[in-house]
Amino acid sequence: QDAIAHGANQYPPGLGIEPLRQAIAAQRRRHFGIEYDPDTEVLVTVGATEAIAAAVIGLVEPGSEVVLIEPFYDSYSPVVAMAGAHRVAVPLVPDGRGFALDADALRRAVTPRTRALIVNSPHNPTGTVLSAAELAAIAEIAAAADLLVITDEVYEHLVFDGPGGRKHLPLAGFDGMAERTITISSAAKMFNCTGWKIGWACGPAQLVAGIRAAKQYLSYVGGAPFQPAVALALDTEDAWVADLRRTLQARRDRLSAGLTEIGFAVHDSDGSYFLCADPRPLGYDDSTAFCAALPEEVGVAAIPMSAFCDPAAPYLDVWNHLVRFTFCKRDDTLDEAIRRLGALRGGAITRPDPRHA
Repeated sequence: QDAIAHGANQYPPGLGIEPLRQAIAAQRRRHFGIEYDPDTEVLVTVGATEAIAAAVIGLVEPGSEVVLIEPFYDSYSPVVAMAGAHRVAVPLVPDGRGFALDADALRRAVTPRTRALIVNSPHNPTGTVLSAAELAAIAEIAAAADLLVITDEVYEHLVFDGPGGRKHLPLAGFDGMAERTITISSAAKMFNCTGWKIGWACGPAQLVAGIRAAKQYLSYVGGAPFQPAVALALDTEDAWVADLRRTLQARRDRLSAGLTEIGFAVHDSDGSYFLCADPRPLGYDDSTAFCAALPEEVGVAAIPMSAFCDPAAPYLDVWNHLVRFTFCKRDDTLDEAIRRLGALRGGAITRPDPRHA
């Protein structure tokens, strides 16, 4: 309100206002020990989604390949296509109650045509947080092939306590990665303000310049009155973010326990807003059909994990039985969702007769 009242209603600078760029650089230094020049190595964008799009369009040549770790956030594939590039998917693999990177599969996916790799950790949609060993493997593969790496780290401060004790580790901090990594984050998940659409990209000056050139013809600039607020929050609200993380961890536990009691097989979520669950113990084998019927029959929404995969993938059946739920809701909303989902134990959704399939 103060920013609007004092005239922050016109186009901001193309890079973003200086106080916000300084706050972003200071926050990266404070939390992760990584240095960025706010004048040349930080670019403010209209959310992280624009940063991803501008990075791919601005830095990836048509005809080259971009490796995605599957399942993947649904904006990645379209922007690779917009850049005239080809996507190559490497799936996560089941690992106990969670998922893991298959480093050997990633290594095999890299060819002389590969230009870039997009890495998302904490991971949407599975809630996986890549381990130090997995990130080190990515760094080794990327450096050996001289790849550009675009890291989507929007859930970086929403990593939860658990048996694995994982922490968020920026890939740019690994040996040989600072000069080839674009780190993307945003205020949306950090401060629970998804409608503000303030994101940023940090990296080497020559790469940031390429992203800015593409952004010029996407949004141009945006979010003028929100940029001062995000700068202030980055400088002063670490305690608030820590409280949000604790609240979300409790809500994750609440939803996980409720789904488990109903009969879902629930996978671990180490970070993000999401956890995935398997409804097969309840008799539902096709997550796409299950999620299509769920809102009308039960009054709860979920997304099939196959929606985050290449529809032609030969391993699609690995994901087709899983669904993604989100727990960034009030406790009473989660409790009501759990109550409604309890009807599944009584066959609330009609299962197709295999004789007529």
